[in-house]
Amino acid sequence: MGFGYRSKIFLLLAQVLLLVVVTLAKTEVQSLSTYSKIISSSNSSVSSSLRGRKVGKGVKARGRGRGRGRGLLGCDLYKGRWVVDTSYPLYAASSCPFIDSEFDCLKHGRSDTQYLKYAWKPDTCNLPRFDGLDLLNKWRGKKVMFVGDSLSLNQWESLACLLHASVPDAKTTFLHRDILTSLAFQDYNATIYLYRTPYLVDIVKQSIGRVLRLDSINGGDTWKDMDVLVFNSWHWWTHTGNMQPFDYIQDESTISKDMDRLAAYYKGMSTWGKWVDLNVNPSKTKVFFQGISPTHYMGKEWGSSSRNCYGELQPVEGSSYPTGLPEAQVVLNKVLSSIKKPVTLLDITTLSQLRKDAHPSTYGDTGVDCSHWCVPGLPDTWNQLMYASFLN
Repeated sequence: MGFGYRSKIFLLLAQVLLLVVVTLAKTEVQSLSTYSKIISSSNSSVSSSLRGRKVGKGVKARGRGRGRGRGLLGCDLYKGRWVVDTSYPLYAASSCPFIDSEFDCLKHGRSDTQYLKYAWKPDTCNLPRFDGLDLLNKWRGKKVMFVGDSLSLNQWESLACLLHASVPDAKTTFLHRDILTSLAFQDYNATIYLYRTPYLVDIVKQSIGRVLRLDSINGGDTWKDMDVLVFNSWHWWTHTGNMQPFDYIQDESTISKDMDRLAAYYKGMSTWGKWVDLNVNPSKTKVFFQGISPTHYMGKEWGSSSRNCYGELQPVEGSSYPTGLPEAQVVLNKVLSSIKKPVTLLDITTLSQLRKDAHPSTYGDTGVDCSHWCVPGLPDTWNQLMYASFLN
């Protein structure tokens, strides 16, 4: 067989092979395109089905903001359970000068200390242990601000204690004036602030009285210069009567004595979301939103005959809460999904729902408190999860 004849056969085989490769490639592209459409359609259906109702066990809301910050090396940090860990707590309450009386359960005589001995264990990895020195070095020259209500105070005081325990000899400056509190770690030129504003949107005095403006955020100028912002708002939206600090609610041009509070929350948080899109520079500022912090005033939620969290000594077993997510978290997820700028959800709701044992209960300043959390305690885990987001 001559050389020319063999060349023709080789060329023919090469053409056949090329045809097969092209055909397979087209099939793969078409398959991927179809898969993309199916996933997109599925996401839209789930998002629509979540609106206006509680999320049941195992169901997750979808959106731009929700997934950010959930993982570490492919692990979902928020899916797990509480386990006993005798190396906790990470600091002693007596050694931290920043704990308010209302959160200092040990000071008020709480004798059972098992609530301090639990650690959050994600299902498929280990949550990095909080390292305050490392975080202060990451925050060197930066300003961090918590913005919100007393749950923001809860987390801020926990963080202040965690950092103080990591560098107990560091020079600090503590300042408190009106709605603004600050703690500066001078050796690191790092400052953590707390800005108290329970609704994020404004309450303004008008001739008719105090008006909650769902479309206005004038206090936002104070937030603009921060390197890290941690927002929170929900608990005060449920207050009525003498407990609410306003007389009217204004929705655009409509002023009324009251309105559906979930609808008001959605409108107020949507105003906050627009503020983020207009004012945050993602190359400078990292934005978090603290998920809805749950209350434990109905024992039937966790299968108990108790009226509230009083006397509860252990977490709920397992990784899910019987009633699913609160409606407010569904509303918040919807708002986060509409924000164009990056916002990381500190998705602390479910893991906090499991901690019916971690409230001040009768070991605080007033009554039975099943809304806030003991410090040391659960808020330390919130900050541990926030710290992990800076390791990604």
